[in-house]
Amino acid sequence: MDLFAQIEKRSKLVDKGIETYLPVTHPEELYKATRYLPDAGGKRLRPAVLMFAAEAVGGNSESVIPAAVAVELVHNFTLIHDDIMDSDDIRRGMPALHVKWGDAGAILAGDTLYSRAFEILSEMDMDKESLIKCVQLLSRTCTEICEGQWLDIEFEDRDDVTEEEYLEMIKKKTSVLYGAAAKMGALLGGASDEVADAFYDFGILTGVSFQIHDDVLDLITPEDVLGKVRGSDLMEGKKTLIAIHALNDGVELDVFGKGSATKEQIENAVSILEESGSLPYARNLAESYLKEGKAKLDILDDSEARQILLEIADYMLSRKY
Repeated sequence: MDLFAQIEKRSKLVDKGIETYLPVTHPEELYKATRYLPDAGGKRLRPAVLMFAAEAVGGNSESVIPAAVAVELVHNFTLIHDDIMDSDDIRRGMPALHVKWGDAGAILAGDTLYSRAFEILSEMDMDKESLIKCVQLLSRTCTEICEGQWLDIEFEDRDDVTEEEYLEMIKKKTSVLYGAAAKMGALLGGASDEVADAFYDFGILTGVSFQIHDDVLDLITPEDVLGKVRGSDLMEGKKTLIAIHALNDGVELDVFGKGSATKEQIENAVSILEESGSLPYARNLAESYLKEGKAKLDILDDSEARQILLEIADYMLSRKY
């Protein structure tokens, strides 16, 4: 079984779904902007998780394509707004949407993705009780993402952010969408609430692992591979798990919160974080969350879809960008 071939197969279905459910129509420039980021690619991990979850409980992945598209549109909506708030000019190796269309155009494009996601989801021809649960879950998830983003911004002005607060923030900012994707797929595939909740926990825990690893990659991955400025979290003074661990240990980081730094300064900071134990600490915690998350799927009988979900979880921690 080739994991990436399996993901690619579902990804193509999602791409076709995006073309179907998000056509470029009037006003044309708005919809060009709205399609800009989804058409730029991306890993499509969240919709893939949703589709494999449906398969793992005996459902049909093609029947849940609209829900998978909805989750992918919500994800892209959050990326657009993140780039505006963080003043990041590069996304997926291209100019960020707000660079091409301005802040106002980017906000409108993001809002269009958000509203279309719920329209697409609510119009699915599925069991109404399960569909209502999915709409409620995705709505609550969007609220939690905003809460997480607010905490992320708030932490920049605080010097006393704890590890527990950081983990709460990334759970809301990143993990809840993985949890929602997994649970939505299970519900639409016909799973019981107990099984669907296990999928949610799987998504939450592996999502935390994913984000911790993402913070590691921000420091260790070359810009041409990463697709954005390397070390941006350090320069912006973001309280990642790595930074919190280092600051609590009294590690001196000259570039932290300075707004800019040379490549040599970033290299030096990364070396300090490695030697001080902060980067290894983050890697170990990510592995712990991954192990706990994968165990949640023990509730299922073995199947190809279950195995793929476990391999996706492993990929989250082994990926290089």
